[in-house]
Parts: sequence; C-alpha cells; structure tokens
Amino acid sequence: MKLASWNVNGLRAAIAKDFYASVASLDPDVLCLQEIKMQKGQCEVDMPGYAQIFNCADKKGYSGTAVFSRVPVLGATFGIGIDEHDHEGRVITCDMGAFYLVCCYTPNSQDGLKRLDYRMKWEDDFRAYMQRLDAEKPVLLCGDLNVAHEEIDLKNPKTNRMSAGFTDQERGKMTELLAAGFADTWRRLHPGEAKYSWWSYRMRARERNAGWRIDYFIASERAMPNVRGAEIHNEIFGSDHCPVTLEYDAE
Repeated sequence: MKLASWNVNGLRAAIAKDFYASVASLDPDVLCLQEIKMQKGQCEVDMPGYAQIFNCADKKGYSGTAVFSRVPVLGATFGIGIDEHDHEGRVITCDMGAFYLVCCYTPNSQDGLKRLDYRMKWEDDFRAYMQRLDAEKPVLLCGDLNVAHEEIDLKNPKTNRMSAGFTDQERGKMTELLAAGFADTWRRLHPGEAKYSWWSYRMRARERNAGWRIDYFIASERAMPNVRGAEIHNEIFGSDHCPVTLEYDAE
C-alpha cells in the first residue's frame, strides 16, 4: 500500500498548480492533505475512484484536513475528542482494518511563539490520543507536524533555535512521542541524510534548498517491520511543502 501526505497550503490553489498531475505521478492508494483552507463543497475535487473525507475548520479559509482513499476505509473520526482542539479541522483518523491512519495538521506556535503554550497542551493531549489508538492496533500518523526534530532536519539550526517549529519545547514533545512507542519512519530508514519538506516563500529559500523537514510518517514501533520505504518528494512543487510517502505492507 502506498500512502502519501501533503500540506497543500490551500487545496483550491494547489489544484490550479498541477495538483492532479502531481498526485498521478505519486499514484497513492491513500492521499492525506493538510491545510486545505476550504469548506467541503467549496470546490469539486476531481479524484475518481477515491472516497473523499474532509475535516474542515469552523473558520473559513483556515487549516483543515482531507483524506482520499481508493482502498476501503472502515470508519473515520474527526478531532481527538477534546473540544478545545477540535474546531480547526486538524485531525482525521481512518480505520483501515489492520491499522489506524491519522492525518494531522499540528498547530503552529506562530511568530513570537504566541501559541506555544497552547501547542504544549495540544502535544500532550495528542500523544495521549495516539497511545489510546496504539493500545487497540498499530497506528500510522502522517502530516505537517510543524517541528524539525533534530538539527539535521533543517538547513540553519543555529540561527533558527527557538524559532517556531524548532524550539526546545517542541522538539522535546516529539522526543516524548517517539519514546511512547513510535518511530520516525523516514529518519529510521535514512539515518544521517538531510532532506527537507518545507521551504519559506521568503529569500528564495527553495531555490537555495534552505528548508526544514516538518512533514512526517510516524509509525507504531511494532508496525515498522511492515514499512517498505519512506520518501520525501522534493521534486514536486505546487505548495511551500512537498509530499512525503510511505510504502506499507498492510497484510
């Protein structure tokens, strides 16, 4: 099974920038999107053969997630069951039978770290949610998790220390998640390799490859033997993020 995840920074905008051709080149069985910035029905998404699942933010034009699947989804839930966190369309959990698939768009701590305290609460609550799912069956988590975990995960770690997405606190919460029985699939398969999934629109960052790796597939440790490959597709444009994929043996 091939799974893909992509922060499209506005699905309607992405559709105007070769979105369909990019998806065709990936040919995923399941496609998870973050930051769709739309309400369900605001535009027709032409994905024949794929079931379409949306979790839209209450606030129009903000946040939101979507899952497109051409393999059976036994059920889907939205949010993590805590009202404080469940109005921004950030989480879709799909029951895929052998495993849970969680599509997540983690809150950004924002300029000046205005939302860092809230982010810390989110991290603790989301980790507890992941552990509850993992107690039932293996979990694959994908999405824009808005953190570069290690110095190798961004081009300029020294000058970005304590910037949103690279604070000690956010990095520590990722460490806690992994310590709770999960693995960063790409890092596990590509130790020591620097490759990025997001680039600022400022200062020609993508042209200079001054990027960050903040888009992930995280797997339950016991699911790692079923992971066949993990890739970052920095050749694909259309957003300030590129897609990431996971090859997974679901049987």
